[in-house]
Amino acid sequence: MSRARSYALSRRGLFTACGTLGLAGLVSACGDSSDEGGANAGSWTFEDDRGETVKTDGAPSNIVAFVGTAAALYDYGIECVGVFGPTTTEGGEPDVQAGEIDVDSVEVLGNAWGEFSVEDYAALEPDVLISAMFEEDTLWYVPEESAEEILAIAPSIGLNVANVSLPEPLERHAELAEALGADLDSEQATKAKERFDAAAETLQEAAESSDIKVLACSGDPDLFYASNPEMSADLRYFQELGVDFVVPEKLDDGGFFESLSWENADKYDADILFVDNRSSALQPEDMASKPTWDELPAVGADQVVPWVSEPRYSYAGCAPLLEDLAEAINKAKKVR
Repeated sequence: MSRARSYALSRRGLFTACGTLGLAGLVSACGDSSDEGGANAGSWTFEDDRGETVKTDGAPSNIVAFVGTAAALYDYGIECVGVFGPTTTEGGEPDVQAGEIDVDSVEVLGNAWGEFSVEDYAALEPDVLISAMFEEDTLWYVPEESAEEILAIAPSIGLNVANVSLPEPLERHAELAEALGADLDSEQATKAKERFDAAAETLQEAAESSDIKVLACSGDPDLFYASNPEMSADLRYFQELGVDFVVPEKLDDGGFFESLSWENADKYDADILFVDNRSSALQPEDMASKPTWDELPAVGADQVVPWVSEPRYSYAGCAPLLEDLAEAINKAKKVR
């Protein structure tokens, strides 16, 4: 699959998960109801962003999640037994999406798009599967071809992370973490929220005192993508705080970005290039040989900043993103 096709699939084209939760009650791996009187005794419920109420016999403990979701839960002290999605690099180091997870201590069911070991998943006897949703009723990185089999093993939870502002998925992930046993009043959780709130003020101040234009973007071997700030939770929130983003004029299906040939990568003027840092995307050093890249004013001014385009939706995970963007805006000079 070409990188262009892969990136397009990263924002649309996943299977629709509606209707699968009815299988959950038939699956024996949803929790051990024999643990009467124990910490997990009793019915556990959580309503996800599909409007589906997940029910298990006791709070889930064997949790499997998309790696970015698992990383957010980890920040609240909730650990997963298995993950799927970009977890390790080719050298075995943690992928940027793994956050603070000890990648050697979890079962990696799939490390790339389309990879998901159903056999290994079933062997974990999962209580629940959790993933992000970039489109309505679609679970991120659950392969369409094996979705029915996967979702028959345990109930699933989907949390929306697109076409909303960042505070919403942050709150929803915190709610889920609390339901799973996290203490949101702990010192660690409280400090993380305080840091996030302070970072939001810092970014707002930087944006209000600047006329710097920012282009959120990504690239693959064939195309350069200008991202739409309205669709990404982080970008929408940064925009609400006053950051001046380029808004692409001709969006692709799904509305997440405009695809441009590398020859036309200079279509939009920007003082800062906010470049997708995922391992599936080209990094600035990889783009040097592409037409027009070195000619972009922001590149010439060394104003190319990493964009964590799939953040881990915890306050601890997102606070540094606001701080780093504020610093970049404060340091940047106008080049357009």
